[in-house]
Amino acid sequence: MSDLYAPIAGFQLAGVASGIKKKKGALDLGLILADEAVPAAGVFTKNRVKAAPVLLAMERLQGGKAHAVLVNSGNANACTGKKGAKAAEQTTLEVAQALGIRPSNVLPASTGVIGVVLPTRPVKRSAKKLVRDLAPDGAARFAEAILTTDQGPKAARAHFKHGRRECSVLAIAKGAGMIHPDMATTLAFVLTDAPVKKGFLRRALREATDATFNRISVDGDTSTNDCILALASGAAGGKPIRDGKKQKGAPRKRGVAARRFVAALKEVLEDVALQIVADGEGAQHVARIVVKGAKDDRAALTLARTIATSSLVKTAMHGCDPNWGRILGAAGRAGVELDWERAEVRVGDVVVFRRGVTTMDRRTEKRAAAVMKRVRYDLELRLKDGKGAAHYWTCDLGHEYVRINADYRT
Repeated sequence: MSDLYAPIAGFQLAGVASGIKKKKGALDLGLILADEAVPAAGVFTKNRVKAAPVLLAMERLQGGKAHAVLVNSGNANACTGKKGAKAAEQTTLEVAQALGIRPSNVLPASTGVIGVVLPTRPVKRSAKKLVRDLAPDGAARFAEAILTTDQGPKAARAHFKHGRRECSVLAIAKGAGMIHPDMATTLAFVLTDAPVKKGFLRRALREATDATFNRISVDGDTSTNDCILALASGAAGGKPIRDGKKQKGAPRKRGVAARRFVAALKEVLEDVALQIVADGEGAQHVARIVVKGAKDDRAALTLARTIATSSLVKTAMHGCDPNWGRILGAAGRAGVELDWERAEVRVGDVVVFRRGVTTMDRRTEKRAAAVMKRVRYDLELRLKDGKGAAHYWTCDLGHEYVRINADYRT
């Protein structure tokens, strides 16, 4: 077993084939079980069209605790009306009964084709098998069971010190298409053995999501099913990790343990978020869009997001074409004031535009194109408008993306 999927104290995981997916024997049902109801938090899609499992999970998380998470792939159970809502409740009930826990403490998550009611029979038929499959080392099977068009599982792990104890944070995610902020189409699950209080867990998850999943884009589309769920078992022991006191007009003053936990949470979420971008359906390149010298950080983020989500920029990436005009064109329509005649555009460390004119000749273009052939590189816009800075992650957009999504249902 890979150290990546080593047990997280206080949790067991499972992944089985239930028959929801068309492919025989494909794992499509995953389960996370905590030893008891534990602090839990979630961040969900801001798409106004929300799937039945998202609505049910949001409702059940209001108390800030959860005992289990049930995930299926192959069916999104989105836009399915009352039948879909009933299916989400029924499937969690089946698994709750097999576990002997309260159904209201089971959070559902689904991914797959939109518009088809989640079949309850496969879940009912597989509930006991799913429970038998639970094991502390079941993370790898769970990670496989939640995949759809992904090329493979996505996971990341981090550790931090809490006093004399070492705590672990594990993130497992899926996602390759319909990836965009708010909240970047994906399902992601975070488990930690740290003794994190529920209020702090909720704030930390939102903060970490904004800094990671809300700064990636593959195709500009969000989904009906996006969610990140985080559970903290507290099995590592030690004093509860709380947030700092709220200060008027100033950020919370956090203790050492709280800062370390947030750093570890951001580390694992950024890791899996970049794995998702790199797996963008048909993607071959990942670029970090860097903006420096904007009026302020908010303006810099708006510029970076606009460039990162430009189809013209993304197709230029696919063709390894250092087309600086597409970068400037996207920046110019971002709704942010900027002095473009003092701007500089870089592809990696190659300057291709400076002070209102291109710097590209044959040699420079060749060097810039060579940078764009790398798997990962930076596209940078440097301004002279202030001290604002931000970054955004994106990938190229090519023929394979069209092929996958043109016949997704068929």
